[in-house]
Amino acid sequence: MAATGMPVTGSAPEVSSSDTRRILCVCPRYTSAFGMFEHAYPLTGRVRALMPPQGLLLIAASLPKSWEVRLVDENIRPATRDDFLWADAVLVTGMHAQRRQIEEICRRAHALGRTTVLGGSSVSACREFYPGFDYLHVGELGDATDALIARLAKDPSRPDRQVVLETRERRDLADFPVPAYDLCELDRYLTGSIQYSSGCPYHCEFCDIPALYGRNPRLKSPAQVLAELDTLLACGMTGPIYFVDDNFIGNRRAVRELLPALVDWQKAHGYPFIFSCEATLNIAKRPEILALMREAVFETVFCGIETPEPEALEAISKDHNMMVPIVEAVETLNAHGLEVVSGIILGLDTDRPDTGRRVLDFVEATKIPMLTINLLQALPRTPLWDRLEKEGRLLDDESRDSNVDFKMPYDQVIAMWRDCMEKAFSPAAVFARYRHQLDHTYPNRLSPPLSQRHVPWSDVKRGLRMLRNVLWTVGVKSDYRREFWRVALACLRRGQIEHLIRIGVMAHHLILSARDASAGRQKASHYSARPEEVPMAAE
Repeated sequence: MAATGMPVTGSAPEVSSSDTRRILCVCPRYTSAFGMFEHAYPLTGRVRALMPPQGLLLIAASLPKSWEVRLVDENIRPATRDDFLWADAVLVTGMHAQRRQIEEICRRAHALGRTTVLGGSSVSACREFYPGFDYLHVGELGDATDALIARLAKDPSRPDRQVVLETRERRDLADFPVPAYDLCELDRYLTGSIQYSSGCPYHCEFCDIPALYGRNPRLKSPAQVLAELDTLLACGMTGPIYFVDDNFIGNRRAVRELLPALVDWQKAHGYPFIFSCEATLNIAKRPEILALMREAVFETVFCGIETPEPEALEAISKDHNMMVPIVEAVETLNAHGLEVVSGIILGLDTDRPDTGRRVLDFVEATKIPMLTINLLQALPRTPLWDRLEKEGRLLDDESRDSNVDFKMPYDQVIAMWRDCMEKAFSPAAVFARYRHQLDHTYPNRLSPPLSQRHVPWSDVKRGLRMLRNVLWTVGVKSDYRREFWRVALACLRRGQIEHLIRIGVMAHHLILSARDASAGRQKASHYSARPEEVPMAAE
């Protein structure tokens, strides 16, 4: 509910330029998960986290200009006592998987008497999870944000009881500010991030995106996206940029307007960025979009394939994945230079004892190098949650990696997951799939001549350090160096040093992460809230 007695308007509240507040934005640490890529970081030099916290950067940019703002990403370093003592208020955001880390930040801030504010997807779905915070910001940027700013401007001290501010009028994405990228150490992230749209028209049973952000995708203008790219470039960012949209092609007409602008921007600036995104697999039916993505230097697309079994896709309302045969769709994307990354779910009601084998057959058929194989997790505000709640199949047991009471025995599902991880990511299997990409996907990418590319000297030095680390760690020290060199020599013969580096870094992570899974050190669901202490990466 919206807090009583507060003005709720569609524009930012008036705050005197003489007023100032000190705001500490803290991104909670992720615990170990396959998709966090922590095994890749030591090979990269300074990288310590996956991507900048887009939500915190957006709220930081929305605060009054007279306020001082700091950002601490605890995936890079923990917030210190001095950080908390400096601040008038501490702003936190996060997902369900970060719940325990979110609560810990609140405890540390309160121990020093600091006001705490929580926003983001987890609290927007489950405000009851977080009784300890002083302010809860439920929903997206909007009138709740204005009310929060007005309250902190008037009095930043802790309120007598928790205040819940819920967005009733969302701010149009066309009115979003450029995120405060300057607050980040961008070279500490594996990839940059940018948001173009919010929402997804599909209604997959396990997904909470439609309930949180709507089924009618809302969009930024192409000019806004280009302005953010200008800012990222000015902040020293080059290389990979991930569009964090729920579904990049949720509005296909709009994407057809954006992509030519991206193509022109890349040409004008010397192709400083390599783009990736998330999209539904039916993007394969849009050759005009795929052709433009190639020209704009999109190289990777994450597709939530979930399962190769048609009856399972129908059961989870993911039948749009059957608009094109899955293997054919992957081949179509590869033909446009797009490497597919896939999400796979085990533990579905339709799973049988031989499901693991069929997943492995699918991996072999598609030659997708990187798959996030996870256990089914029921998220609040999803049709899956509602159905399982009615069936009495939701569990509250943090010793498990899923809150779902599977149709198959839990231990059998876990064993199937570990077997899939071990076999799909054995060194021989991983490098064979990357060799397929090297021969059948990468040659189809746009490859501007070096004379047309913007390559700062800092990028050259970073690339040389990564090459040295890959050759030493993977090519000399690892027990899978023989498999590595079969692909590495092909890259060297073709002069494809960038491919050698990327394959070496990613394969190293996949292999070590799968070994963690087999040994029980890796969580089986990215959304699992199972408590886990992971040491911070060494500087």
